[in-house]
Amino acid sequence: MKTLYIVRHAKSSWSFNQLDDFNRPLGKRGRKDVIKMSKFMASHHPCPDQFICSPASRAFYTALYLADGWNYPEEEISLEPGLYHADEEEIIELIKNDARGDSLAIFGHNPGFTDLANILTGNFIGNIPTCSVYGIEFDISQWDDIESVKGRQIAFHTPKNI
Repeated sequence: MKTLYIVRHAKSSWSFNQLDDFNRPLGKRGRKDVIKMSKFMASHHPCPDQFICSPASRAFYTALYLADGWNYPEEEISLEPGLYHADEEEIIELIKNDARGDSLAIFGHNPGFTDLANILTGNFIGNIPTCSVYGIEFDISQWDDIESVKGRQIAFHTPKNI
């Protein structure tokens, strides 16, 4: 069995006009939501074996907060430039090539993350909101087989519903 946690970055700030999209930090609501989500995930789901994260500021800080909650070593978070606004096919290839262990948390952006959840489960969700976690379980032994079976949704946590 393999478990994938798709984590969309927390809400970013638009207060810093001089920063480009890549460098926007978390906003006040994003910081509040990610602290809440970090505590919730740590108490309801086991820590993933691996974190792979977009290097965009808002995604990276979301990963850091969740790493704190799960006691995952921050120095082991893998920053993957290819996750910055990747589409679902690029994300699947990244998982096939880079995932290790039985559980993985990926941190990044829409629309790729919502499209990924829809393709991997066969379900349709319109949107993974900011700072939400969508968990999928796969009856596979290797990450290379992630497309061979439809995964089963095991979690869909949003800051509003926890």
